[in-house]
Formats: sequence, C-alpha cells, structure tokens
Amino acid sequence: MKHRWMLSLLLLILFCMPSLPANALSVSAQYACVMDAQTGRILYEKNAYAQHSMASTTKIMTALLALENSDPADVVTVSKNAAGTEGSSLYLKAGEKLSMETLLYGLMLNSGNDAAIAIAEHIGGNVEAFAKMMTQRAHEIGAKQTQFKNPNGLDEEGHYTTAYDLALITKAALKNPHFAEIVSTSKKSFPASELKTARTFVNHNKLLNLYPGCIGVKTGFTKKTGRCLVSAATRDHMTLICVTLNAPNDWNDHKQLLDHGFSATKARPLVIRDMVLKTVPVKNGDVKALDLLAAEDFYIPFNDREGLSKYTLDYLLPAVIPAPISAGVKLGHLTICYDGEVVQKIDLLAGTDVGYMEEKKEGFWGNFKKIITDFAT
Repeated sequence: MKHRWMLSLLLLILFCMPSLPANALSVSAQYACVMDAQTGRILYEKNAYAQHSMASTTKIMTALLALENSDPADVVTVSKNAAGTEGSSLYLKAGEKLSMETLLYGLMLNSGNDAAIAIAEHIGGNVEAFAKMMTQRAHEIGAKQTQFKNPNGLDEEGHYTTAYDLALITKAALKNPHFAEIVSTSKKSFPASELKTARTFVNHNKLLNLYPGCIGVKTGFTKKTGRCLVSAATRDHMTLICVTLNAPNDWNDHKQLLDHGFSATKARPLVIRDMVLKTVPVKNGDVKALDLLAAEDFYIPFNDREGLSKYTLDYLLPAVIPAPISAGVKLGHLTICYDGEVVQKIDLLAGTDVGYMEEKKEGFWGNFKKIITDFAT
C-alpha cells in the first residue's frame, strides 16, 4: 500500500525525546565526544575542543586520503624507510609489492605503522608532503584544530587533534563505502607477495564483538598519548560516532557513551519507502499524471525541534514524462541536505505502469469549434 503521508505532516508529528543528563556519566577519558554521524550534532562532550595527540587514530585520515587519491588495485612498492618503521607492524620488506587494498586493511585492522609510511610515500612522494595533505583535508572537513606530522600517529611535536575534530574526520570517512567496509571487517586474509608469505589481519577493535551494532573504527596507543579509541555504531536508523583520548578504561567508556547517545536522541521518519513524494504530468499516456514514489526510507535523528529547520529538500525531475512508462523506473531523485550539506539522495520511482495513448486529433469540427471559441473570446 502506498504511503500518501505528506512530508509536512511527518515533520509536525516529530517530537522531542528526553535526554539523560550528561553529568550523570562518569568516564575515564580525559577528552571525549559523541556525535551524530548524519548531522554532526554533539550529544556529549568532555574537553572535546582541547588539543591532544591521537596515536594510531591518526590512521583514519591516512586511510581516507588513500581512498580519495588512489585505487585499491594500485601496486605499492615498499621502501626501505617504510620497512624500517618502528612500532606495530605488518613486517613489510623493502622492495615488496603490495596492493593498496592490502595495505589499507593492514593499516586499519593490524594498525601497521609501516603500511602507513608506504601509503604516504606512494601518494605524497614523502611523509612530510603527505602529512601536509592530511592537515589540509582535515581543515576542509572542518577539523581546524588538527595538525598532522606523520601518517601513523607515532608521537611527534606538533601532531595533535581534538576529540571533536576526530569525530568530524570519522564522519567524513564513514561516507566512503570502502572505508566503512574495511573498519567493520573482523578478519581479512591476503595471498603471499613475492617476498612474503600470506598475511591475515585481525581487527584490534574489541567493540566489534562487545557492542551490538558496532561498525568500527580505530584503536590507538602510545605511552605519551594514552589509550585512544574511535568507534561508530548503528541502532534504530541512527549512527553515532564516539571518540575518547587518553582513556584508561576506553572499552567501557564507549559502551556507556554510545548507550547515552542512543538514549538521548531518537530517529524519526522523514521519508518512507513507497510514499508519494511528487506527482508529474504524463504526455500521451492512458493517465494524465503519475505518482513518483520514494525508493527507500530516510530517518532524521534529533532530540529537539531546533534541527528540523536545517533540513532542506531539493527535487530533480522532469516537468512532463512521456509514455509509455514501467512501474519502478527511476525518473528523478530527491536530495536531502542538513545545514547545507548533502546527507542523502533518494531515487524517485514510477508508481505504476503507464500505457501509450496516441493524442486525439481534433479534425475539422474540432478545429472549427476552437476557432469559434477563440473568436468569441
């Protein structure tokens, strides 16, 4: 059955949900932030705008830049510099040739510092140039209190972010389907290269098993920085991002913070699959107009009415549709923006079959009547 609800009616019935007081939470993290992944709304923060180093959560930006500036099938030759990188490692060998995809899984699952250097050198030419690219991309995203000096997160002067900025970077990264697929993978195996046996990468993010709906993202630790963790989870049509920096009890922090976020706000339907979004005229059809239906659901998360006014809807569809038309054919789309940023595009589908009907010609008497009518007016 078609849902003929009007968008305005849906907006009117959306209501505020009570939120748990943030001061009721007790987390070990020195810096923390919980963000709605669709709108960027902050649901909880603790020193979220104060700068701090971020250890291997740095690699979220490294992976995003790699996916934006290379192809997963690209072949990367490991340099001597990359192979000798300290810390967590894939044990790459100088001269070894690996696909970018292999390096990305090793980067995000096994937290390979050597993989990060190999990626940086392949894309930026050298680590310094790639770090500048990372900082520039962060600022474009809106993470303006962030500066990168390396692609792996090893402690270095001038290498820092904030919990809020890191949530923004993760929000942008999760929009990339390949990134989302990588960080949600628990285990991945790759065949042997010419210089190394086959590799199997295991995700270090325990929340994939500890928290229902978890979809990644990245762990991190150095003695100077402390334990760092970025996670994301989906529940009831809503995705939240949680960031903690210098958090001795980070796993429990994230479970508590995500639970708080999901309790503090709820998602409500703005568009429901098969609801009529537009009706357009039909040319030479056995009906004069055709309903266009939404191809999918779209929910908006909020905990007050403030955010409703920030959503805008923009339809792209023809003024007239020529027959014949088959039900389910895409005839346009709806773009939904929040605060000027595109959050979803929804296809508009033909609601029914429309047959072709040749336009009737007026003939002599029809034309004569038209002339008389025109003359009389």
